[in-house]
Amino acid sequence: MKVLAGNSNRPLAEAIAAYLSLPLTKASVRRFSDQEVFVEIHENVRGEDVFVIQSTSYPCNDNLMELLVCIDALRRASAKRITAVIPYFGYARQDRKPGPRTPISAKLVANLITTAGASRVLTLDLHAGQIQGFFDIPTDNLFAAPVTVADIREHFGDSERLMIVSPDVGGVVRARAIAKRVDADLAIVDKRRERAGESEVMNIIGEVAGRTCVLVDDIVDSAGTLSNAAGALMDAGAARVSAYVTHGVLSGGAVARVSSSRLESLVITDSIQATEAVRLCRNIRRTSIAPLIAEAMRRIADESSVSSLFD
Repeated sequence: MKVLAGNSNRPLAEAIAAYLSLPLTKASVRRFSDQEVFVEIHENVRGEDVFVIQSTSYPCNDNLMELLVCIDALRRASAKRITAVIPYFGYARQDRKPGPRTPISAKLVANLITTAGASRVLTLDLHAGQIQGFFDIPTDNLFAAPVTVADIREHFGDSERLMIVSPDVGGVVRARAIAKRVDADLAIVDKRRERAGESEVMNIIGEVAGRTCVLVDDIVDSAGTLSNAAGALMDAGAARVSAYVTHGVLSGGAVARVSSSRLESLVITDSIQATEAVRLCRNIRRTSIAPLIAEAMRRIADESSVSSLFD
């Protein structure tokens, strides 16, 4: 197997390659003066099983185009199988028509990746599980739950006062799975979103007074939902509030919002390369999903079970 990295998250790609004891494939992924993407692979990949690691995070469109051009270059170089490893799948929040005359962009991106020549897709914590069905090629959706559960146990122990909280009704399944694995109770924040990027907390379903509350979600973008939820939980008598989120998009003023919020800590994975602001923020901490992704890649290459990772 060979591992090729785009420019979106080199540190994660290097960590995955180190886990697999493989060097990254020598390649140039660069821009012409007009920002047109150009890819040149400097090694023979004919007949090889190649994994392309590229998160489609900010700048989303540039990184997506890099991924497509890398896949096309490998296909034309006669790679036997090309697996697009996308730790953060951009456009995943556009998985349905929320109103008339709107696109389903997640399906469009799936078509682009397939048409470019990918044989398989490996991703992490899709915003909506049904996006797997948008691809006409095998798609593995990994879960960051093992990493999250291990970190919760390490930092919170077996506290009887632990309460796992879903920041909205849509995330209940994810939060319930975490709560079951750490043997904790479950609460839900009922919110109303007036417009994109803004949320208003309405009610808390569950008794959180005196409890250590841990919010669990898949994406933190503007951080408005998490900040509002943390404030509502503290107002309801929670002893302290932390949050675990897989993908730290953290756009705009999100880092400042987290820093000034009532969150004791926000734990994100390295599925998206951290900005300087994220690295310096006092209450943001990162965990690595490199071993999880690397092990899944090894099992795909060996034609062994990926689902047994979560047994």
